Amino acid sequence: MAITVHHVLLALAVFPLAAAQQEYQANAQSDCYANNGSSVLGYTCTNTSSLLACATYVAFRSDLPSYSSPVTVAYLLNASAPAITAANDVPVASPVRNNTLLLVPVPCACTAAGRYQHDAAYAVQFRGETYFSIASETYQGLSTCQALMAQNPARDSDIHPGVALTVPLRCACPSAAQAAAGVRYLVTYVLDWDDYAFTVAKRFGADHQALLHANSIEDDTTVFPFTTMLVPLKDPPTSQMAAVLPEPPAPPPASSSDLVPPVTSSESSRWWVTVGVGAGCSALALGAVLALFLLWRRCCRHGHRNTKTTSWQAPAKGAFMWPTVEAVDVREAVWSLTMHDYGDLERATSGFSGEQRIGNSSVYRAVINGGAAAVKRVPGDDVSAEAEVSVLGRLNHSSLIRLSGICMHGGNMYMVFEFAENGALGDWLHVHGGEVLGWSQRMQVALDVAAGLNYLHNYTDAPYVHKNLKSSNILLNACFRAKLSNFGLACAITVDADAEDGGLWMTRNVVGTQGYLAPEYVEHGLIGPQLDVFAFGVVLLELLSGKEAAVALDGSGGRGNYGKVVLLWEEAERPGRLREGDDAKDDLLDRVTAFIDGRLHGQYPLDVVLAMLALALRCVAREPRARPPMSKVLLSLSGMYSTIGPSGHRISTYYPARAQ
Repeated sequence: MAITVHHVLLALAVFPLAAAQQEYQANAQSDCYANNGSSVLGYTCTNTSSLLACATYVAFRSDLPSYSSPVTVAYLLNASAPAITAANDVPVASPVRNNTLLLVPVPCACTAAGRYQHDAAYAVQFRGETYFSIASETYQGLSTCQALMAQNPARDSDIHPGVALTVPLRCACPSAAQAAAGVRYLVTYVLDWDDYAFTVAKRFGADHQALLHANSIEDDTTVFPFTTMLVPLKDPPTSQMAAVLPEPPAPPPASSSDLVPPVTSSESSRWWVTVGVGAGCSALALGAVLALFLLWRRCCRHGHRNTKTTSWQAPAKGAFMWPTVEAVDVREAVWSLTMHDYGDLERATSGFSGEQRIGNSSVYRAVINGGAAAVKRVPGDDVSAEAEVSVLGRLNHSSLIRLSGICMHGGNMYMVFEFAENGALGDWLHVHGGEVLGWSQRMQVALDVAAGLNYLHNYTDAPYVHKNLKSSNILLNACFRAKLSNFGLACAITVDADAEDGGLWMTRNVVGTQGYLAPEYVEHGLIGPQLDVFAFGVVLLELLSGKEAAVALDGSGGRGNYGKVVLLWEEAERPGRLREGDDAKDDLLDRVTAFIDGRLHGQYPLDVVLAMLALALRCVAREPRARPPMSKVLLSLSGMYSTIGPSGHRISTYYPARAQ
């Protein structure tokens, strides 16, 4: 290896203009804590770079069932689903064959730290995930554990389901010398087991020597799977490059060094070609260990995903997939939780003091094991508490508030939840006076809530209906990612989608909050997933308008405790009605912009607003069968969201709405 490094340094000294600006990471990404050199933190922006930002591509292999369509891959990589569709000539929502290479167009920019990267956002999904598994498995080597640790405050031991992470994806822009040579794109490609420089160059039709220079390597440099190479291209990559795997080529000419023996065609493995026998054996050993570790991680994380579920309705193709759970009783749910000592909770909440109490609720801020938590106190005989433990003790999704432990003391039950730093969505929409949720944040909230409901309806066995969805039961964490909470009314149901009534259940005990209750539930006590879809439509209308779901008016038309109650979903039906006449369209746009929250000051894409309003109105349709299932709602929102920018972050560029 020392000889190889010497060769690279010599090449850089002799060919300064042709030499690469980037350093190959080798296998340094496998040692998260012992190696944090610049090569694993990202590609550097050097003084020979001609661009500080550019449009480029990263290559991602489809991973069934989670990330196998342009929509799901776009969600993971913070990219545009339509752009992925166009680049690969595949349907936007349909999954492609597993392990298909997808070209993902992304913007790449130089950060203040002097490294190129494209940021994605990831909410930890499973217990046991680490920075290494997220970088190497979920993101397939497009990031590294060192880069993740450098840009996220959480320690490995603090990573648990629901934690939001920034994921810096490896990308780069052409240097001045590369641009002068006609290079317009540096495609980030993650090496597979049989890849080396020659095969990668052949796949993309790239110049072999230019690829070597782009990565500061030579023909005899050892390369490793799950590491990235930059592929310099003069033209955009095509879907044929991604779809067609090249035949294994004959090995490149052997090095002139007498230290490396000539090879025969039967010995044309990548390791034998690129290095001598000793280095090749070492690389194989390291690669085998890495492969076995990743295989073990994949089995642990994905092994149970093939369990068949009986869903109330089959999810649409391309819908997000989440792990299933088996039906177990509340006792088994409790076994998965930490049993806290009351004294510890009392100290964690300063004796359940008023200063630690959140609003007028029975929830208290706490510090447990050095981390923030929320402790909810409920009577021990509260049936809703038992239901909440039964549901949250067994289900696991980033959009569901995480229940980590319980305590029984003095006839009360104490439930320990993850802490949502930014409180309830309803407070931000209806109470907060100064700060306002931006448009991208509202879209992210809608997407998070839809993902959580889709999980409850389609990927638990049996399906669950939340029954109490409203903006005050949607909590926001520090990154403004939404979490469904308050599962006291949630119920598991078995639904026959082929039945004439849609397989709805019936109850005489109608409970809930006015303004969010579907007509069939209020009038006939019918319960089904459509009940949540209706409430979600109301939440969408709240996000759009900033108005409350129901407002009681006094006799003079102002707010009061008596008089007429104005329901937001009924009010929203009026802007959607088109009048007759030549000015009907302009009148519709005027009514729509008047309906949208004025605190946004027109800073939103009008076409997306219209699409979101139309979706909300379909969700609150009076007839349950007219409402879309959450799987389709999620796909629709994903397509809208792909146009607006990074999840959870404010963006400064909007399509202006009509002047109000």
